Amino acid sequence: MTNMLRNKNKVRKREKEDIKTEVYALSQSISMSAHKARRVLDQIRGRSYQETLMILELMPYRACYPIFKVIYSAAANAKHNMGLNEEYLVIIKATVDEGTTVKKLKPRARGRSYPIKRPTCHITIVLKNISLYEESFVENSIGLGTIQGHHSLWFAQPKNYSKGLQEDQKIRECIKNYVQKNMRISSGVEGIARIEIQKRIDLIQIIIHMGFPKLLVEGKPRRIEELQMNVQKELNYVNRKLNITITRITKPYGHPNILAEFIAGQLRNRVSFRKAIKKAIELTEQADTKGIQVQIAGRIDGKEIARVEWIREGRVPYKPFELKLIIVPIEFELYMGY
Repeated sequence: MTNMLRNKNKVRKREKEDIKTEVYALSQSISMSAHKARRVLDQIRGRSYQETLMILELMPYRACYPIFKVIYSAAANAKHNMGLNEEYLVIIKATVDEGTTVKKLKPRARGRSYPIKRPTCHITIVLKNISLYEESFVENSIGLGTIQGHHSLWFAQPKNYSKGLQEDQKIRECIKNYVQKNMRISSGVEGIARIEIQKRIDLIQIIIHMGFPKLLVEGKPRRIEELQMNVQKELNYVNRKLNITITRITKPYGHPNILAEFIAGQLRNRVSFRKAIKKAIELTEQADTKGIQVQIAGRIDGKEIARVEWIREGRVPYKPFELKLIIVPIEFELYMGY
């Protein structure tokens, strides 16, 4: 009996060691007060890793840079030491403690001096891998459940969770590729705000929220059936039915995904980035938005040195539950000589 209990305890210990989902990073003696660092940590606690990096780039506080380095170090530990994927990392703990106070002497005239005190702090960041959770997780999790709903609704066993995520990604890529080939619009805007996926035992319901559905359906009313057939062929659905519906958004340029695609399309057509941003701000004002901030990074206007340009209009709060705040990144390539 004692040998069997020992073997069971050994197996449990091995299972706990195999399923390590948390990783941390610590930075000590940062020359900054704990109050200033805590003001930033309160805004990123509970968010995903990629979303946190975007928020820290946009916030105008000096404490963002040392916190950014600590979070980046924790993600590097998770990736290289534990083999975790950065897409599934979430900040579950972000604390700051007061450190020692450094006393210095500031020189003054006529050989005099007076003492000054420099506070320091210690920052601790803990990241957790959520890929083993049963419920689907949405990357864009600002105010999830209160401001916006889930983009994927399904349940699976921990062993099949990664397969379900890959299947969702294939469905979204297949739909976007089909829309790019068959949708005709000069600015290059696909008009897809989001794609909701609801999975059941024998049915997969896909809801495409589009800003310009007429440009896809006009002239060919059976395009939805063609899209449905293409998705079924790529994913080899035999025993499961697939149902695709398209819903129209009343104010398309009030959604950040469509607006980001509009700016990217203008830049591909070699429009000045300032004109593109100002035009996008005008479109958002027509959609009755309270505020917008647009940031473009890279080799803008074909310059050799990369830089960051941003314009803000209206009210953009950093507190997530104060207003409906949505952050959307989009990457695109430009040819040389832009």
